[in-house]
Amino acid sequence: MASSSNITRRALLGAAGVAGAAGTVVAWPRLTGADIPGRGEDALTVLILGTSQDAAGRQAIADAFMEEHPDIPVLIQSVQATDWGDFFAKILTMVASGTEPDIVYTATEGAQLFAERLALPLDDYIAHDAEEMRDYFEDVHPSLVEAFMYKGSLFQLPLDFNAANMYLNLDVIERNGLEMPGEDWTHDDFTELLRGMKGDATAYYWTNRLFGGVVPWLYVNDTSFLVEERATGGEDFWSTFYPGEERSGGYLWTGSNARHERVHETVEYMRGLVEEGLAVRPEEGGGNTLVGLFASGRIGTTPAGGYWVQGLAEGGMSPEQYDVQFFPRWRTQRHQFGGAGYAVMKTTKKADQAWEWIKFTATRNAMELAFPTPSTTPARRSMVNDNLYTGVGPEHWSRFYDTLDRFPTSGPIPAPPQQAAVETALIRNISTALSGGPDQVDRSLESLDRDLRDVFSQEDAS
Repeated sequence: MASSSNITRRALLGAAGVAGAAGTVVAWPRLTGADIPGRGEDALTVLILGTSQDAAGRQAIADAFMEEHPDIPVLIQSVQATDWGDFFAKILTMVASGTEPDIVYTATEGAQLFAERLALPLDDYIAHDAEEMRDYFEDVHPSLVEAFMYKGSLFQLPLDFNAANMYLNLDVIERNGLEMPGEDWTHDDFTELLRGMKGDATAYYWTNRLFGGVVPWLYVNDTSFLVEERATGGEDFWSTFYPGEERSGGYLWTGSNARHERVHETVEYMRGLVEEGLAVRPEEGGGNTLVGLFASGRIGTTPAGGYWVQGLAEGGMSPEQYDVQFFPRWRTQRHQFGGAGYAVMKTTKKADQAWEWIKFTATRNAMELAFPTPSTTPARRSMVNDNLYTGVGPEHWSRFYDTLDRFPTSGPIPAPPQQAAVETALIRNISTALSGGPDQVDRSLESLDRDLRDVFSQEDAS
């Protein structure tokens, strides 16, 4: 069993690198019967990213779980953070202080950090309850499961995901006499579409981060800024639940690939879009602030996942005003995606109870409680249906899940255990790469390569 002493100071500082100067705001709401004498102190603690209101939103799941398991009281806890990197930094701080929870809801960005240092593998539990779990795996695409494998073991059951698809504002397209692109459009078609929007709206708005930044463009250009490999292992799991699938023991990102010619080609393409005035110079952070701009017709197109649907509806945009398309093809049409699920902490003394929670939350009933609106894409294929999107989602909402079927080589966000330091290096150097001419791209990618090599060499030495 791991102890807090296994978390190095460098790991803490590395995770905090993305958090920046944001203050720590932690909410510990007593939500799930913890106010009943004797129940709160021994509750199974489940930690999520969000506010106390977000924690309250999980109350229905906790209540349903405790109806089925009256001997396992559950306490939902929330941590406010600016993004996943900030959240992980706070988790590591909690672990170092000895106040860690039993279960943490974490995304792809932190999956390998947790697998390497913080979480328990689920293999034995899954094997023991194989028949009970079969319904879940039959309903979930294997690419999502493989993304949460690490060195041959499965550490999380994906509950939701989002691929980097392309949102297009149909109001902008119509008033400029353009047409909605087809599924097999190319990056050249994309450039011409942006030229048709120039002068009317911000043609392409993108953010400087791992998801929806330069990475999906690297993927469709058949490359990445990191060396991508696959681990061995997992054969028993795959043969049991996905017979015939040739899958691995999980993704491994083992070093810098920043000097590859296709990385340079991709960054230069993005720099050219910015220089031509077809795209904004990207800023760091998420895309939630763009909802109002997109809904009001001031943005023509932007990359995002199914999580945007509910936000656009709440922002007053009707489903007829926009649509979603697969990412443009370059050398490939491989898409980027990220998912999320619960991880069991190594330090928990309630591992069996934690597994019951994870197993329960993966059921169809629990997931319908968790995702009543299209604020994300459920990992269960059967839930991505008319009931979820009719009257709210775009015409081609099926593309959110079809991305995995149509492009089976699509892969997760490149997020090794050192994800925070890796993303910090990427953001900093992509920003400088777009600040000048072609020579600046060369210098910035050389700098990115040095930064990444330093990150991985430090990890090897620790």
